[in-house]
Amino acid sequence: MYVLHNYFRSSTSTRVRIALGLKSLPYEYRSYALLEKEHQSEAYLSMNPDGLVPTLETPDGYLGQSLTILEYLEEKHPTPPLLPLDSAGRARVRSLAHAVALDIHPLNNLRVLQYLGDQFDADKQAIKAWFTHWVGHSFASVEKRLASEPQTGLFCHGDTPGLADICLVAQYLNNTRFDVPSAAYPTIQRIVEACLELQAFDDALPLNQPDAPVS
Repeated sequence: MYVLHNYFRSSTSTRVRIALGLKSLPYEYRSYALLEKEHQSEAYLSMNPDGLVPTLETPDGYLGQSLTILEYLEEKHPTPPLLPLDSAGRARVRSLAHAVALDIHPLNNLRVLQYLGDQFDADKQAIKAWFTHWVGHSFASVEKRLASEPQTGLFCHGDTPGLADICLVAQYLNNTRFDVPSAAYPTIQRIVEACLELQAFDDALPLNQPDAPVS
């Protein structure tokens, strides 16, 4: 069985939880409170020297970086697939996923937002403006592609959820914490809503995790 070392609110952790769910792979859930810096402990750093979540504990060792974990799971458990079979389709799905995972997330993750506050005295409104700006910068182009490219179906690519949907949904959920307006992205919103009707996506929601606060 896999062991997922993660945090309920982490969008990168959400990506991996969705993938494990889509592939019906059982795993043990272990949580690390990022605000309390539990991911900086010696025990965690021995698994993942980057000190980032998630880390997937596998029979092959510890894996960090969510996109690497998703590719690993795809190779180990190819059914159901997260990527299309054809090269052009795989490239398209990866480009959509990367527009979110590599262009938005690195600028808006927790350590960057904390640094803005600690080193540049950015208040909550300034941090929200920063977050919203970088989401909009990439969501606008992703929306345009999804709305105009014929490969878009019920999901980002055809009628089966995959890598792009995983990254898109995880980011969309993160956006809600900063009240990022979604009206300008109707295609994205439609795809996210379709995804959230699926059990694997619903199970992976931050508030459905054992370390989520009880309201």
